[in-house]
Amino acid sequence: MTVTAGQWQLQEAKQHFSELIRAVRTEGPQFVTKHGQQVAVVLDIVDYRRMTGVEVVDFKSFLGAAPDLSELDLERSPAPARTVDFE
Repeated sequence: MTVTAGQWQLQEAKQHFSELIRAVRTEGPQFVTKHGQQVAVVLDIVDYRRMTGVEVVDFKSFLGAAPDLSELDLERSPAPARTVDFE
């Protein structure tokens, strides 16, 4: 395998994907090249989220951030439900 520090030829990146991901975690961003030109970069998810400002919110926090539904006028009519004939 001929991987220059932080650079992977596309074919080698595909064949050694687990190693590529391991290098991302230990060495930082890894560049993928095709015909000698950089075409992609593989980042650790933490770096990606920091760069894009994407915040991961757990489900409990998501539900807790919902609007207060007690402010809505949700009264039911006291009239009985309609009668349905199933014959």
